[in-house]
Amino acid sequence: MAQTPTPEDAERPDVEAAGAAGAGTAPEPRRTRTRAAKPVAPADAADAAASPADEPSPADAPVGEAPAPRPRRASRPRAATASTAATDGPAPGDPPAAEAGAPQARRASPPRTAKPATEAAAAQSSGPVDRGGAWAVVGAGPHGLSALKALLQHGIDADGFERESDVGGNWNFGAENSRVYESTHLISSKPFTQFPDFPMPDSYPDYPSHRQVKEYFGRYADHFGLRHRIRFRSDVVKAEPVDGGARWDVTVRDRDSAAEATYRYSGLVVSNGHNWNPKIPQYPGLEEFGGQVIHSADYKGADIVRGRRVLVVGAGNTGCDVAVESAQNASHTWHSTRRGYYYNPKFAIGRPSDQVADSLLAMRLPLPVRRVLFGATLKLTVGDLTKFGLQKPDHKFFETHPIVNQQLVYYVGHGDITPMRDIERFDETGAVFQDGSRADVDLVVFCTGYLVTFPFLDEQWLNWSGDHPQLFLQMFTPSYDNLVVSGLIQPDSGQWTLAHWQGVLAARVAEALRDRPFAARGFLSRAQSEAGRRFSAGTHYKDSTRHYFEVAHQDYLQALQDAIHELERAA
Repeated sequence: MAQTPTPEDAERPDVEAAGAAGAGTAPEPRRTRTRAAKPVAPADAADAAASPADEPSPADAPVGEAPAPRPRRASRPRAATASTAATDGPAPGDPPAAEAGAPQARRASPPRTAKPATEAAAAQSSGPVDRGGAWAVVGAGPHGLSALKALLQHGIDADGFERESDVGGNWNFGAENSRVYESTHLISSKPFTQFPDFPMPDSYPDYPSHRQVKEYFGRYADHFGLRHRIRFRSDVVKAEPVDGGARWDVTVRDRDSAAEATYRYSGLVVSNGHNWNPKIPQYPGLEEFGGQVIHSADYKGADIVRGRRVLVVGAGNTGCDVAVESAQNASHTWHSTRRGYYYNPKFAIGRPSDQVADSLLAMRLPLPVRRVLFGATLKLTVGDLTKFGLQKPDHKFFETHPIVNQQLVYYVGHGDITPMRDIERFDETGAVFQDGSRADVDLVVFCTGYLVTFPFLDEQWLNWSGDHPQLFLQMFTPSYDNLVVSGLIQPDSGQWTLAHWQGVLAARVAEALRDRPFAARGFLSRAQSEAGRRFSAGTHYKDSTRHYFEVAHQDYLQALQDAIHELERAA
């Protein structure tokens, strides 16, 4: 059984520890003689967290009187701007004032019963509930959970906020903003996906199902004592800087009572995900189409395609999954894509294919050599895709996000899926494609991805450029030092190892802002000049919205490691 690293192991993303946990083979760390920051020992975590129980959390803050805030360091001051907030953001749950969630720390006592109506009335009459030096974390998916845990383990008081009734984020199947479907499984294998300090059970298969993933997140939250730090069933409707940017006011609405309350924090971590706001393409004649049109965001299982003539639009991993499931249940399936892609098998030479790919990285092979080897592997396992009627890829290996699907070509070869070019227009009975062919269908499923949305934040605070933010290390904005984004990445391998180290870096920054503001500002001063830097390991990604946040996991892991070490040296 895999061993859980000690707190000392989990403190820095060295290649040995990260690789053992499935992080991939990042470049070896620099050998420098530096004094590592002393990790918070599990038994002392509650005391080291500046005694969170001494300050009221959103679940138990006394109405009408807020605790005296700790002396604060003003981050790069900037005039506050009105927020154009909406109500779709992740929401709070019920965090009591309890011990920090270190791996073996005492479990927090059950939360008090929240009285949101009374709390909201008090907030309206006496102003925001001041949480002193605490930070707010929006979202309780993998990135929100790992950020909350890291803050607490580094002695930073913190409250989590989640709009649903449980942890899991996108993997909380059945929740309003969950986009997984009944047959969803991971496309990265277990050791490359799990958190480095909390391995998945040995009983899990190579590619766990969404139910197993959801169970895993629940165990993670329980193990680190996080549930009692999270307010569930609330929407974050607004987050705005106050005190010249030194603090953040976070307004939440209880989803059951509709009561609102505002809390004041020293910093904000935004982890509300980027795969929940559907991107709907517009085609001529679509409004004339007489059949049903849905986005994959609303696709939950095969019942909707059973016995129908289905057009699936989009060749991402979801598009391929839906096309395969439709081939198994529909009368017939057409699959429209803009270009040709490489369809990678889930297994190669008897192993999960991502593990084979990372073994090539471990050998330090140049990118052109890896491309040749990948091409040879696909030729042996899949063959010439054009012989199946699929388009020839117009790009090299690694220039698009990996598509991992072993069944699409199988069903194309059996005639159950007909590959089609991009759509030119719709008419009343179906679609006409760019090569002049057509398909008469009664259901269209757009698997066309998602748009990045932060409905509770003003776009200017995240250095928005066009239709997406430009951030330093995909996390930090030039606008405010105490505003951090976690999860705005799309790696070419498993994600939650990177989520872990993003959380550690966020905690290091919060710690430095509190204790060593000069060092923190020195580190964050690069946010303007390095905003938008790509971590592609030398690859040039295709220009499309799906690749705005694409990262080569080994390259990005190295960047996180360097940043953490930089802050350690300043300690």
